[in-house]
Amino acid sequence: MKKLILSTILLFFATVLVASADETTRTQAIRGLVTDAVTGFPLPGAHIILSGSEPLKATTTNLNGHFILEDVPLGRQSVEVRYVGYNSRVYSNLMLVSGKQTALEVMLEEASYGLDEVAVVADIRKENALNDMAFVSARAFSVEETERYAGSLGDPARMVANFAGVMTQNDSRNDIIIRGNSPMGVQWRIEGIEVPNPNHFGAQGTTGGPVSMVNNNLLTNSDFLTGAFPAEFGNATAGVFDLNLRSGNANKTEFVGQIGFNGFELGVEGPAFGLNNGQKASYLANFRYSTMEVMDKLGFDAGTGTAVPEYKDFTFLADVPGTKLGRFKVFGLWGTSMIRLGRDLADTTANQYNLRGTATDFGSDLAVIGSSHTYFFDANTRIKSTLSWQQFNSTTVFDSVRSETFIPVFRGDQTERKLSFSTQLRRKLSADANFMLGLVVDRFDIDFQDSVKSREYGKFVTQTDVQGNLMLYRVYAQWQQKLGRGITANAGLHLQYVGMNKEFSPEPRLGINWQLNERSALNAGFGIHSQLQPKEVYFTQTYLSASDAYILTNKAVNTSQSNHYVLGYQLLVNSYFRIKTEAYYQQLYRVPVSATFPEFSMLNAGDFFAIPKVDSLVNEGKGRNLGMELTVERFLNKGWYMLFTASLFDSKYTGYDGVWRNTAFNGNYVFNLLGGYEFRIGRNSTLTLDLKTVWAGGKRFVPVDFDESLAKGEEVRDWSKSFENRYDDYFRTDLRFGFRLNHRKFSQEWAIDLQNITGYKSIFLESYDPQKNEVYQIYQQGFVPMFLYRIQF
Repeated sequence: MKKLILSTILLFFATVLVASADETTRTQAIRGLVTDAVTGFPLPGAHIILSGSEPLKATTTNLNGHFILEDVPLGRQSVEVRYVGYNSRVYSNLMLVSGKQTALEVMLEEASYGLDEVAVVADIRKENALNDMAFVSARAFSVEETERYAGSLGDPARMVANFAGVMTQNDSRNDIIIRGNSPMGVQWRIEGIEVPNPNHFGAQGTTGGPVSMVNNNLLTNSDFLTGAFPAEFGNATAGVFDLNLRSGNANKTEFVGQIGFNGFELGVEGPAFGLNNGQKASYLANFRYSTMEVMDKLGFDAGTGTAVPEYKDFTFLADVPGTKLGRFKVFGLWGTSMIRLGRDLADTTANQYNLRGTATDFGSDLAVIGSSHTYFFDANTRIKSTLSWQQFNSTTVFDSVRSETFIPVFRGDQTERKLSFSTQLRRKLSADANFMLGLVVDRFDIDFQDSVKSREYGKFVTQTDVQGNLMLYRVYAQWQQKLGRGITANAGLHLQYVGMNKEFSPEPRLGINWQLNERSALNAGFGIHSQLQPKEVYFTQTYLSASDAYILTNKAVNTSQSNHYVLGYQLLVNSYFRIKTEAYYQQLYRVPVSATFPEFSMLNAGDFFAIPKVDSLVNEGKGRNLGMELTVERFLNKGWYMLFTASLFDSKYTGYDGVWRNTAFNGNYVFNLLGGYEFRIGRNSTLTLDLKTVWAGGKRFVPVDFDESLAKGEEVRDWSKSFENRYDDYFRTDLRFGFRLNHRKFSQEWAIDLQNITGYKSIFLESYDPQKNEVYQIYQQGFVPMFLYRIQF
């Protein structure tokens, strides 16, 4: 492995030296769409100007708001977008490559001229969310960041773990913990549709997994929200990924091929066949196949023994804008995965996926298809409606291994289908006032069957066996008003109704932003947020041994709720350097807990491959999260960037016994430091160097009761000491080298991501081995090199 890494690095730098001799000047085009930031109405006649060009290079948008700026030199470029009556915007440090046109989606804000207000020219920066209603605990992120940040591996979830208030607890998965909340509280949205876990090897009720199905090559700039979200977001208590797929290139057909951590990949995009190209109709599609599975089928050793991760996914989007009937989109996501762990009896090692003496077969499948229609009544009023169908399935076979014999312990097959309709009306009354109204209706169809070998009864007991449905209805309204003197306020209300138990939840939302001057701003937010429990919680059964019957004891469980309070301050030192701090308090209540398991709380679930099935739950648990966050960030400028985030927090909960304890996610602190530099090699190639270091509080744990485990011949935990202590602090440093080479008709990229370069051993968990009568430790990921190659043409 060391020889392979060294050879790869030498080859890498040899390629860099050869590329530096190429001094040919090459160009590419910047294409895009310019719209009103509130309604999305296209703005014809907007000017797009290439900054610093001599002679001046510029173009204008057509009647549908589209533009293309030709013959732009490769490398980093900036453009300014102007439109009469609107604040201009500057998009800085756009990367142009020869193999693909650069796409922009420009949203301009109508100028508001008060007594002390003037139109401005603002540089687009990541500190502001794309959603204009999100004032606090929200930021946009770019596709480039999902690759540029060392250790992100093209995964949006791994990338946002660098942001303030966010941490992970398992290197083998991308579950994210926001402000001490369970990952179950995170919501994923793609094109405005709420989707279940969009990760390979994802389990019912969880939101993470080892490999993301979300293909970053198909994303455009998106939002990540961590608290007090606007009224349009419901059924989430921790955070929201609001992901947007980009439209394909309506001007020419383009291809991408890639090999890396996420798989072998092939993508295509271009003008939509048979549709009016004058309307800029386009499509894009991308297919990925597990790299290790390909290697295994070709006869190579993937380094995982018999446990080869098998997965594949497919994503597509068709976009027909500018018709008389409005804009139509059709999009879909499909993925399937399977892995078999511990089936090689000669391999007795344990890892983050499988404990000693166990064997697991786990598979999951996700299918989502949706269509959206956007219609403009006029330049200030639009309605957007979306219809989607989705299915999520997971299967589990779990055995114990004794004396080279597989002993069945658990079998599960869970399928959840959802039919969803949503519609949103957005109206701009003036440059100072606008509102939205929305409706969401979801029908969930459930088909769950699973059983577990009961130690108490000495036989298999059914935990869930149900075919049923659940309805969820939501309506929301939000108003935004500019009050003058730099103050903008939002007020909203989200109403949620659960049909199964007739639960109604009113959720007010408030937000305010006070722009103190050109460089600094104060903001505050408040919101009440509720969330359904994972569906299998409602249908978990209680076994009555006397009558050999089952009853549903969780069906009346209500949603969990959380009140969010946020106060923030931001200072822009200059156009590319900012300091931001936020303080927050979250009050959680109506959390499911158990009288027979007093230390249990659903707040501690959701960061692994299954949700705990506990019966007879009641909504009597509580929780509280409080903390402070600091972000110091230099945006990419003159070839380098830097990001430092610090989060200090405390996360507590009560079980049925009312005792306040640390949650499983109370790491107390996390610090991230990232930086990178970009070297221009000749005129047509770029070398990048990126470094990331994270230091965080160790993972909380429930200790093994060694004496009881020894006496019973199986692992027993001491729940009276639940999460009292942490393992040693988590530390990890990642280093990434990247190289981009632009040819005349295509571009190539190589990257080497060296993860945990120090080899520091952070404890993941401790477990008991009944065959060896010992407590052993499993560590987080050690040193692992990851490679990437991409070609675009």
